[in-house]
Amino acid sequence: MKSIQSNLKKAKKYLDKNHCVAVPTETVYGLAGNAYSDLSVKKIFRLKKRPMNNPLIVHYSDFKKVKEDCYINDNFIKLYKKFSPGPITFILKLKKNSKISKFVTNKQQSLAVRFPRHPLFKKLLKSLPYPLAAPSANISTKLSSVQPSDVIDEFGSKIKYVLNGGKCQIGVESTIINLLSKPTLLRYGGLDISKIEKILKKKILVKNNSKNKISPGQFRLHYSPGVPLRINAKKPKKNEAFVLTKKRKANSKNYYYLSKKNDLKQSAKNLYSLLRTIKKDGYKMIAVEKIPNKGIGKTINDRLKRASKY
Repeated sequence: MKSIQSNLKKAKKYLDKNHCVAVPTETVYGLAGNAYSDLSVKKIFRLKKRPMNNPLIVHYSDFKKVKEDCYINDNFIKLYKKFSPGPITFILKLKKNSKISKFVTNKQQSLAVRFPRHPLFKKLLKSLPYPLAAPSANISTKLSSVQPSDVIDEFGSKIKYVLNGGKCQIGVESTIINLLSKPTLLRYGGLDISKIEKILKKKILVKNNSKNKISPGQFRLHYSPGVPLRINAKKPKKNEAFVLTKKRKANSKNYYYLSKKNDLKQSAKNLYSLLRTIKKDGYKMIAVEKIPNKGIGKTINDRLKRASKY
């Protein structure tokens, strides 16, 4: 308990001084900074080598604090009550008197808002007088980090501190839903869209390649292991690593399993770690067998499709 409190104090100390800190969430690790500070937010973009027109998600500890920065609507309240804290991000209208840095939002009057479920991150947020902007803790277009060692691989000593919360439970980023007008899905993620539709009692429009960037996850190339990746492959070519979701009778040293039981949740959790392992093992090409396009399989396919644009 003492070490947890000590670690939280250390993270808070750096954040209060406008430094960036890596934080654990239930989805992936985030690179966090004070969302009210232009200096902190610009550091996030610089460290990630992220285009400035790619907005950031801002993480809050509770409902009341969001109301200081955003207008609340009925659809948000319904989804918040059911799914927050958890792997869902809401696009809300930003108040004109909000203290959110203009660099967070791509200078638009909207904000991507999330309430993380990870207990350590929740405690950190409650200890701060400001919300945290926290995109995934990786170099832009590369694989997200799902454990502290991934963050170190990405940034080395360039960031001040990694708050160690173990390996992420879900392993892919949050689902993003635009609530500015008609509810629209902007990014597949850790929460199945069908569950959102059930609560709102309506079909959700999918618009995850918008030119007008009001949320992350919309760029064509993203989540890349840094080598060519081929999707929906029936078999590997020579010298290709082959990614599978269910056990094959034959075995080969180039076979890598997201799951051996066709478990899509397990496959999502292992996705980024496995692709990192394949890269470290020296493969220059990756083939992935067809992933069922249902539930969180839609999220896996979205990530692989964007990674294949390398």
